[in-house]
Amino acid sequence: MEEAAAKHRGNVVLILDFGSQYTHLITRRIRQLRLCSFCLAAGSSLSSIQALRPAVIILSGGPHSVHEDGAPTLPEGFFQYTQDNGIYVLGICYGLQLIVKVLGGDVKQAESQEYGKMQIEATLGSKLYGDKECFKNQVVWMSHGDEAVKLPAGFRVVARSSQGNIAGIENTAIRVYGLQYHPEVTHSIFGIETLKHILFEVAALSADWSLQDILEEQVQLIKEMAGTEDHAICALSGGVDSTVAATLVYKAIGDRLHCVFVDNGLLRYKERERVMNMFSSDLHLPVTCVDASEQFLTKLKGVEDPEKKRKIIGSEFIAVFDEFSSKLAIELGRKPTFLVQGTLYPDVIESCPPPGSGKTLSHTIKSHHNVGGLPKDMKLKLLEPLKWLFKDEVRELGKLLQVPQGFLKRHPFPGPGLAVRILGDVTQGEALDTLRLADEIFISAIKEAGLYDEIWQAFAVYLPVKTVGVQGDRRTHSHAVALRAIVSEDGMTADWYHFNPTFLAEVSAKICNTVRGINRVVYDITSKPPSTVEWE
Repeated sequence: MEEAAAKHRGNVVLILDFGSQYTHLITRRIRQLRLCSFCLAAGSSLSSIQALRPAVIILSGGPHSVHEDGAPTLPEGFFQYTQDNGIYVLGICYGLQLIVKVLGGDVKQAESQEYGKMQIEATLGSKLYGDKECFKNQVVWMSHGDEAVKLPAGFRVVARSSQGNIAGIENTAIRVYGLQYHPEVTHSIFGIETLKHILFEVAALSADWSLQDILEEQVQLIKEMAGTEDHAICALSGGVDSTVAATLVYKAIGDRLHCVFVDNGLLRYKERERVMNMFSSDLHLPVTCVDASEQFLTKLKGVEDPEKKRKIIGSEFIAVFDEFSSKLAIELGRKPTFLVQGTLYPDVIESCPPPGSGKTLSHTIKSHHNVGGLPKDMKLKLLEPLKWLFKDEVRELGKLLQVPQGFLKRHPFPGPGLAVRILGDVTQGEALDTLRLADEIFISAIKEAGLYDEIWQAFAVYLPVKTVGVQGDRRTHSHAVALRAIVSEDGMTADWYHFNPTFLAEVSAKICNTVRGINRVVYDITSKPPSTVEWE
């Protein structure tokens, strides 16, 4: 982060995360405005904030109340630092309330909560809203139970909700502003315009962030890390992330990159053959296929807990890479130094806080096998050139690297594979073969209907329950599968895809008529949040 921040000095936007479900959406929105933005947990030290030399600091919303014992706050000396260095501060929701409390105002529990779409009236001519008529009366998204009732000295109210509550504040002398609503969500009609106004007109930043910059920065960084002799192994899965990561590293070190595709026994229908053919015909990178299916399935036998599955899979992947590294060392006369992985920002966010970010205020959602699932004693150094990017950014980067569309358009597939789509023991009976075929029928139907590119991700899940059915005029007691398809921009939030009921009926009938051991199909209509994309 510090390297990228240094290049964009004077235009860096730092978000301090107080635990809101929308925090990382703020990061994305700002990047979409072509500004360099990063997110740190709100427990971060003042020195870690200073290291990034931000021009603007945004304090996110969060689930806490500023009155709670141990409620998250700002590091000592925060406002002195921002004032001394001309830094603009914007508080959103909890962030506004924290500004008010820390600087001497009063916040109390609201008599009536404001949640959902609300009308606000803004003061035109204020610094926060300027003279834009569209800001005067606008619909915004509220989500709070506390309210500011007395502002600190030097502040004034520049927006109120339809209920008369404070919705916008400013103190232009110390460059501190606050919004009680969430401008980053699409429900706030002029939210993005408000952010643009604050960042470009109030704070006078310049849009200098681009993926071409990321490409050049990462190539240079990898060259410096690997020098002229170090070799790297890349774990290729055939998905977007690992393919773009491999192509990027290959651009930096050329033939010193050695790609390996691991068949862990948890792949989709004919995945191994299809992916290896794509590598050979489209990508033109040398790839070694390692069949480690027996090794993985043996270790997973009897394991039902999803976190244990992920930990085992992460550990076994590293064992395979270490063995591959040792064999490669004999050929090369030296051991490879790095393991390249296509880790993305959402993986890091859901598994743990970013390095140096302090204590996270959000729960670890799941240990991604390539982040939280890695063993501490691994011999290879991790090289993760995409770990500060979101999925859509990776796809755009892939276009710059001229990665074939066949890879860029593929739906995400989890590193643990079908292990997190079979609830319970993955080695139970014929679960893997049953799920593979059901999933293939579902995905093939989506492609035939011309819907594949509209959907972010689609898959089937094998449920650990048996249901009574009637097939061939006989009673059956067979398993059920769940189908899931979602639409999303970055995987951090998602909504279920609204298929035509006829499509679902046809897919259900085909699965039940084709796949032995399945007599019931259900469709998952849960968004993220409250669920995650995968079931485990």
